[in-house]
Amino acid sequence: MKVRFGRLAGVLAMAFGLATLPALTASAITGGQPDGEGHPNVGLIAFYDSTGRFRCSASLVSPTVVLTAAHCTLGTVGKTAVTFKSVIALQPPSPLPVAANPATGYTQAELEKAGYLSGTAHTHPQYSDFTDMANWNDVGVIVLDRPVTNITPAKVAPSKHLDAIPQSKLNKTLFTAVGYGTEVRKGEDGNRKPQPMSYPLLRRVAEEPGQKLTPQILQVNGNEHDNRGTGGTCFGDSGGPSFHGGYVVTVTSYGYTLNCRYLGGLQRVDIPVVQNWLAGFGVKAG
Repeated sequence: MKVRFGRLAGVLAMAFGLATLPALTASAITGGQPDGEGHPNVGLIAFYDSTGRFRCSASLVSPTVVLTAAHCTLGTVGKTAVTFKSVIALQPPSPLPVAANPATGYTQAELEKAGYLSGTAHTHPQYSDFTDMANWNDVGVIVLDRPVTNITPAKVAPSKHLDAIPQSKLNKTLFTAVGYGTEVRKGEDGNRKPQPMSYPLLRRVAEEPGQKLTPQILQVNGNEHDNRGTGGTCFGDSGGPSFHGGYVVTVTSYGYTLNCRYLGGLQRVDIPVVQNWLAGFGVKAG
């Protein structure tokens, strides 16, 4: 399975969408620690498009709606697989389902037979596909075919929640990132250079200090060696939430380096252009 990877227009920023690294699977947030059952409403999604099978992270925000990034929903064929298991696999092979017909993607029947939830992907209609910082809108949802009744949904932040944090205090404010992305660490083969490690594939959590806030993006410092935080997001964390004050305030959108130890870009979900769209799916903020 591949993880999505994108290019931020204007800079050499590696985002968690668009182009792909062949056969690169994902396992854990860089740094941080295993989440266990700390965030049971954060899940993993898997899906097909015309180029292959991919996966991202996501969060349950109503019994029937899963919130993720637009680049994890754009161009999806067939159904999207959803699971809220904390540990997916400790070692290969991957247990994630394979569609009987990759050209048409998953069906509800085959996903449910494999023990997964199924749903239909929707992309924000004003998603700019990484081309317009003023209209980034990297938000998507999966509308589930059956409601989730045994997990309490996460709450989406009230409108302009992040605007209440002064810039002078932003770098002292921690945001809790959760996802199933690649952990970058020294290889077990003797290679001392930190590299993406495929397993274990599990949900992890890290604290990231704020760095910059724009009308669309919260930029954070995801370096695990920064003594203000504990790590950051990496490949496969796309679409996963960041929490502040008990609310989902962002979804992971992009990053700047291949080793995931620098700044991360998170799409705000506390802004009207996102919240008005989510309301159409019955998702209420606050």
